[in-house]
Amino acid sequence: MSDYEFSEFQQPELDERVVDIARVAKVVKGGRRFSFRVTVVVGDNRGSVGIGIGKANAVPDAMRKASEQARRNIHKVSVYKTTVPHEVIGKVSGARVLLKPASAGTGVIAGGGVRAVLEAAGVTDILTKSLGSNNILNVVLATMDALDQLKSPQDEAARRGKPVKDLMPFWERR
Repeated sequence: MSDYEFSEFQQPELDERVVDIARVAKVVKGGRRFSFRVTVVVGDNRGSVGIGIGKANAVPDAMRKASEQARRNIHKVSVYKTTVPHEVIGKVSGARVLLKPASAGTGVIAGGGVRAVLEAAGVTDILTKSLGSNNILNVVLATMDALDQLKSPQDEAARRGKPVKDLMPFWERR
């Protein structure tokens, strides 16, 4: 197999980031049984991103499980140039994440979990705000929820029956 051929299970150059490692406990008759929960974000930096959660008695096993789940769970998200096409709020449990488009050169203004998801998705200019719960797992899932809600300007313009330039961010309307 040459370097340029990939099987169905191999995916080229994916950006993989460990977002969270937590020790979790299950209460059983004899006391507590501890294990590890690892949250991993995988993306191609070109509009595809996935999140995986793995649990095991050892951290490396949990990381492997999370990585495999993230690779199976990759979603295509709508990205406009280097930012998101419109403002959106993602919600999971008590966590809410606001994503706001930003002009070129702004950078990723985001905290740890949100930053990892957005950079893996290939977003380089965005403003974010985490609202509500700061549970890192729920914040990461809320970010993914927000990205899944995004629509491309062309699709939304066709749905509303408007010209595409009316739906562009204000700095693009010139």
